Amino acid sequence: MTGFALGAEQEEWCGQLRALAADRLRPLADKGEPGRVNRPLLAALGELGLLERVFTSGALELCLLRESLAYGCTEAETALALQGLGAHPVLASGTPEQRARWLPQVRAGRAVAAFALSEPGAGSDAAALALEAVPEGGAGRSGAEGAPAAAAAGGGWRLSGEKCWISNAPEADFYTVFARTGEGPAAKGVTAFLVPADRPGLSGEPLDMLSPHPIGRLTFDGVPVGPQDLLGQPGGGFRVAMDTLNRFRPSVGAFAVGMARAALDATLAHTAARRAFGGVLGDLQAVGHRVAEMATRTEAARLLVYAAAGAYDAGSPDVPRRSAMAKLLATETAQYVVDHAVQLHGAIALQRGHLLEHLYREVRAPRIYEGASEVQRTIIAKELYR
Repeated sequence: MTGFALGAEQEEWCGQLRALAADRLRPLADKGEPGRVNRPLLAALGELGLLERVFTSGALELCLLRESLAYGCTEAETALALQGLGAHPVLASGTPEQRARWLPQVRAGRAVAAFALSEPGAGSDAAALALEAVPEGGAGRSGAEGAPAAAAAGGGWRLSGEKCWISNAPEADFYTVFARTGEGPAAKGVTAFLVPADRPGLSGEPLDMLSPHPIGRLTFDGVPVGPQDLLGQPGGGFRVAMDTLNRFRPSVGAFAVGMARAALDATLAHTAARRAFGGVLGDLQAVGHRVAEMATRTEAARLLVYAAAGAYDAGSPDVPRRSAMAKLLATETAQYVVDHAVQLHGAIALQRGHLLEHLYREVRAPRIYEGASEVQRTIIAKELYR
């Protein structure tokens, strides 16, 4: 790739993915029940080898995959991305036993993964987690001095508290869970665990959200976890979380770019054909200028997403800043483009089942999850002043 223009093979692959999303995955998505895990769709993603690509692709290829699927089937894109988000910590920080147990099932679309970070009082402020990991035999979060190390060496912990707004909950088969073990203050005292859904004391309930996939609340009532459930080291959970988010944030931007491009293409087709005022809508300067602005912003977002992914693949030290910029610009741009696409289509775009009615519902959430736009601006500012 030169100057962030895709090569012929990349363009061909993206075209194949868009066609696959529309022809093979869209029908499966349409048969799914809103707010429930679509397991036939996940199985198809596994059979087509697309879930495997989530774990073997570089960041740029992951962006192309998510953008292309989002163009033709946002539900397929989201299902794929959530598998990656929930299982990437296992790939990056799990034990050989954990990887062997779960990753083949995730890649095949047979096991559903979830990333359980957010809490009722700790959404964007991930360092403020309150879910307690109390050492077995300990008295509480603070416990006795050296209790976390003793737990790691021996009996383990009991998880107590809540997680909220967790994608794929309560239907996931396992959760990457971040809890406070107390090795240090704030982010330094967080540990990551792999918690199977059938672990005693773990329960969940769905939340009625503006989302086609399940989002739920998890309750941990003394859920037992041991050294064999650790993802990384005690006290190293915040790094596990941030490494995962830094990898996926540019591709959240790619998801947004895919939606923006779908909305833009629909708008071009509509305004070129819709007759009004003695011509077509596209002849009106106000319409043409608005479409030009939509196209320019979409292209700028696409280039920034690709640049952030390229920086990640190159091991650049400025990945946090670039990832935050890419997610910020792309998700805000997608909101702008979809909103103006609806305006230029008029009332038909609000009809249930219309592409833009669907995109209008889908496009709002990415400005919040994996770090709201305000959090991305804070990250960018901190990195600039560092």
